Amino acid sequence: MSDQQHSGSSSHRTATLTLAATGVVYGDVGTSPLYTMREIFNSAYGLAITPENVIGGLSLVIWTMTLVVSIKYVIFVMQAHNRGEGGIMALMALVLSKRHRRSQRLLIMYLGLMGAALFYGDGIITPAISVLSAMEGIEVIAPAMHEVIVPASIVVIALLFAMQSWGSGRVGFWFGPVMVGWFLTLAWMGFDNLERYPGVVEALNPLQALDFFMVHKIAGFWVLGAVVLCVTGGEALYADMGHFGSRPIRLAWFLLVFPSLTMNYLGQGALILENPEAIANPFFNLADRDLQIPLLVLATLATVIASQAVISGAFSMTRQAIQLDFMPRQRMVHTSAVEIGQVFLPGVNLWLMVGVMGLILAFHSSSNLAAAYGFSVTGTMLMTTMLITFVAKDTWKWKGWQIVLVMGGLMLMDLALFSANAPKIPQGGWMPMLMAVVIFTIMFAWKLGREVVMARLMDRTTSLREFLLQLEQNPPLRVPGTAVFMTTRFLSLPPALLRNYEHNRIIHEQVVLLTIHISDIPYVRLAERVSVEQMEQNFYRVTAHFGFMELTDVQEVLRACANDGLRLNAEEVTFFVGRELLLPSPCKDMGPVMERLFISLARNASSPLAYFNLPPERVVELGTVIFV
Repeated sequence: MSDQQHSGSSSHRTATLTLAATGVVYGDVGTSPLYTMREIFNSAYGLAITPENVIGGLSLVIWTMTLVVSIKYVIFVMQAHNRGEGGIMALMALVLSKRHRRSQRLLIMYLGLMGAALFYGDGIITPAISVLSAMEGIEVIAPAMHEVIVPASIVVIALLFAMQSWGSGRVGFWFGPVMVGWFLTLAWMGFDNLERYPGVVEALNPLQALDFFMVHKIAGFWVLGAVVLCVTGGEALYADMGHFGSRPIRLAWFLLVFPSLTMNYLGQGALILENPEAIANPFFNLADRDLQIPLLVLATLATVIASQAVISGAFSMTRQAIQLDFMPRQRMVHTSAVEIGQVFLPGVNLWLMVGVMGLILAFHSSSNLAAAYGFSVTGTMLMTTMLITFVAKDTWKWKGWQIVLVMGGLMLMDLALFSANAPKIPQGGWMPMLMAVVIFTIMFAWKLGREVVMARLMDRTTSLREFLLQLEQNPPLRVPGTAVFMTTRFLSLPPALLRNYEHNRIIHEQVVLLTIHISDIPYVRLAERVSVEQMEQNFYRVTAHFGFMELTDVQEVLRACANDGLRLNAEEVTFFVGRELLLPSPCKDMGPVMERLFISLARNASSPLAYFNLPPERVVELGTVIFV
């Protein structure tokens, strides 16, 4: 291929990925004009609709997008990728891969888990507020149909979650073109209304935002609780980086998304200043009456796409947490034979759907729900900044003054946005906080419980070297076939092998000790996937390395063993899997609450057969009683 052809191919790929990124990455932040300006002038903040307040509020919105999305995420945070993957869990794994004191590692783990827990809160609130805000366009078109908004929203949500089993690849084919149309519509609507009050362009001057704070002081600070709605999709930029790469995401933001959002907000400001009554729903009032029905349809599609991005992110986050052993195994369905990142988790899907519908029925309107929105978003942003500080120090090798100047500034901004949401706590802000605490507790209990189980197993097992010596001195009956024993890298001798020998007094002709090691990187090269070590007594130790974004497929591992001289006939292999029967311990090392929670999680975890892609007819499970 010539340089010219290669350049054309590369350009075409970049354009395709940029289009796809526009559809998936920017759905959340792209639908924020539906409600942000309306919430800034909510009666709770007491702002009068005056030129100074509207222009000052617009300036806050524009410069919050500039600082949070353009500078923080697009310029700095996206540089902290883990082999191309982004998101709070990938970031935590990246930071933990460096050498730290135990106290620092605990702090890093707490920050990562809390950020992930808050992300799940965002995964429930975003579909609810986005779909509700779109359905509220019905009221602008036909005020008498107010009662239809909530039922219509429930129907849309039900359809959205029912589609998840199809896979994001199939439902997302039209995402890019639809969202490009959406952003072009935003820009056109905003530009078309600028002539109503051309002076709103003064909002592009950051001094207008400073003047707003100087005039309103503490009241102006609390308004940030509504302004933050304009950057609610910022974390999705980072979380979806592995799907599209940093360049397409940056191009989409600076060439289309940011200019379109800015123009639409300016248009809303001009409309409000000319007609203050339009504040009831400034977005839909931008359009002429005969265009409001098509706009309602387009807004509904855009909010569904915004919701899809967050739901897919929750699936990916859960898979990463399972791979890193922060959550129990769950049933996963891979919806694409090509894209390994496209997964569907039925349990998470059901939980999210129930949560979203519950929010819609409890809050009834996007304005009421906006009171609960903010903590999960700003909390995740704050956790991300704290973890990025470790990356700046350990990976980027920044000097102390650079960290203080840049990361300190970003952290102050995040703290301001987070603190401005404090008045929302009694109005519904407690809900995402409670949700995050519950999810954090689940992940922490699982991690702690797994460490206790490993400690118990290590205490009662013997070394593999001693076991092989025993077999040499007292040869047992060797039966035909190959036995594959699943074990962890922390245990020399699999408990299932010891139990099988103690009860049956036999050993298979060929024994494979298989360890699945989940690396702190998203993907492992195929050439580095499997290593085989031959031992005495026809024993083999096989170690398979997978990234935390990959499917753990044991049958693929066994096929790859042939490259190292270990040929296995799948029809003659028997898989032995250990299953721990967990019982409460009199010692209560975990505490009674954590102990009961961990045991409950372990009992409801999915079988390792599906998780490791084991053939059920070739699996034998051997139980071990463990007191935790």
